[in-house]
Amino acid sequence: MRLRAGRGVFGCLFTMVYLAGLPAWAEKTPLIVGQDGSLTVPEDSSLRKRLAVEAVQVVVPKDTLSVPGAIVTEPSRQVPIMAPVNGRVMALSVVPGQHVTHGQPLATLMAGDMAQAATDEEKARAALVLAQLAMARAQQVKQAGGAATRDVEAARAALAQAQAEERRAQDRLASLGESATAGGKLVLRSPVDGVVSAVNMAPGQNVTDLTAPLLSVENLSEIWAVADVPEEDVDEIHIGQSVSLTLPGREGVVLHGDIAAIEPDLRSETRRLRAMIPLPNPDEDLHPNMFATVSIQLKQPPGLMVPQSALLMNNDNVTVFVETAPWTFKRRKIGISYDEGEDTRVLTGLNAGERIVTRGGVLLNDD
Repeated sequence: MRLRAGRGVFGCLFTMVYLAGLPAWAEKTPLIVGQDGSLTVPEDSSLRKRLAVEAVQVVVPKDTLSVPGAIVTEPSRQVPIMAPVNGRVMALSVVPGQHVTHGQPLATLMAGDMAQAATDEEKARAALVLAQLAMARAQQVKQAGGAATRDVEAARAALAQAQAEERRAQDRLASLGESATAGGKLVLRSPVDGVVSAVNMAPGQNVTDLTAPLLSVENLSEIWAVADVPEEDVDEIHIGQSVSLTLPGREGVVLHGDIAAIEPDLRSETRRLRAMIPLPNPDEDLHPNMFATVSIQLKQPPGLMVPQSALLMNNDNVTVFVETAPWTFKRRKIGISYDEGEDTRVLTGLNAGERIVTRGGVLLNDD
């Protein structure tokens, strides 16, 4: 668990620097210093009115971790569309932001490879028909006693070759898409229901890079919220934790979900781990790249919490003044964990029920 001083520590540090300017009443009210280093405030000292002393209590901390996040498209619902062959864009049927349905035409390409594949398939189909007729004729002649066995075997081999060639031509045509038309035209169709998120083509353009997406279609009916968890907090998150999200651009809107996946690797540039939270988005009012604040529900055990105003810096150590007898205090080093609002979690150095100075402790400075 990480250790860091809370805001109160630095506030007190500033106050200690300011001690040189204490009012005259403080300088005229000496503290009684014991042999063990304890400090006693005399009964007639006005300093007593400046100190607040409270008992340390066991508190259930606020079990939330707030981290920055963003809205992103679920990867499986974002589909880039690329051309299977080189060609020329003949027509473009959509614009960015347009809603499309599964199978709707998006663009038409004229491709020589598509025309060649369609022609090869037609030739293979015709050759198969001819081979089937030759096989049937050879079998009939043999049955009539007018053909040798080798003629039938040759016809059977020719038929097998024609069938294999037809399958090859069909597979080649299928690999180029199901929207091939006569004359080598290829119609690119939407693979999903969604919205066109990008268009990287124009009529008349030559398509030569088969790895470059020509269009992108996103299905935004369900999106992901991504929480960027700092490296020091990764041990506190796990799949199934409940989260709540607020959006700077949607005042008053609070969304709820659960962590569904956690990336295994920290991002080298940010030293953060990403946790994904699926969110329904039937109205598509959540847009990718919106900023969010993600509050993750943690399971923190009860612990000792003290006000940050009680914390003092002493030789690079975090300390508090503990009351050892009525109006007698002794400085004690403590270990702290993290801030919870105006309070800080104490790991070591204090016990429940002990009384500490929670306000004005800087006035007891014994350095």
